[in-house]
Amino acid sequence: MFFLKRWWQLFEQTVSPKYFYRISGAFIPWLSVIAGLLIGIGTVWGLAFAPPDYLQGNSYRIIFIHVPAASLALSGYFALAVCGVISLVWKIKTAEMVARAIALMGAWFCFLALVTGGIWGKPTWGTYWVWDARLTSMLILLFLYIGVIALYNAYESSATGAKAAAILAIVGVVNLPIIKYSVVWWNTLHQGATFTMTSKPKMPVEMWLPLVLMILGFYTLFGLLTILKTRNIILQRERRSQWVRELVKAETSKPEANGAES
Repeated sequence: MFFLKRWWQLFEQTVSPKYFYRISGAFIPWLSVIAGLLIGIGTVWGLAFAPPDYLQGNSYRIIFIHVPAASLALSGYFALAVCGVISLVWKIKTAEMVARAIALMGAWFCFLALVTGGIWGKPTWGTYWVWDARLTSMLILLFLYIGVIALYNAYESSATGAKAAAILAIVGVVNLPIIKYSVVWWNTLHQGATFTMTSKPKMPVEMWLPLVLMILGFYTLFGLLTILKTRNIILQRERRSQWVRELVKAETSKPEANGAES
């Protein structure tokens, strides 16, 4: 029993805002380089070297942005709900801060998925928007993201806002399987999954390989942006803490030290 209690104390210390801020900083350069390389290579390959589709021509190339953005919109919301459970059950402040960052980033990627889907839909369907199951459920997902963000800022007490936002995030998870299986459950203009991890790709390797690079690059970028946003939230929320004051003091003294050396 003592061992479990000691282990939990060490765990709480490790995931505290102070340690999260210090540890996450080491990942920023690596994630920046990896995201830049994957997205750069995937973009050039997909736009310049991948062959045109035999039916859609070059208009299909929006897939290299649309599919990663849509995938992240769903994955981001699931991660948001997980952080909500952690913050409600175990009262870990860092989980709530990460959730705030994920909500903002996820909303932007969801919006990007809707916009690029409309751009893709115009030459394919002849219209930017139809109220079919997939598009409507994705729009609901965007509203859920906006609702979570609004709840975080709707209360004077940040703890009350975080609790309300976490509850909405958890309840909203029911929309994720509706989005995923909407093309199976209902008749819809939206095509089925273009790329899955459990079946053979429906496109040649020259098309799906750059798509994989873009998906990996977008997920890496999402992680990077989430870390950067979370670190900003930590500095804002913990600005009165001694470790933040020492950090700010150390950062502001660097130019003076460099000037003295020169």
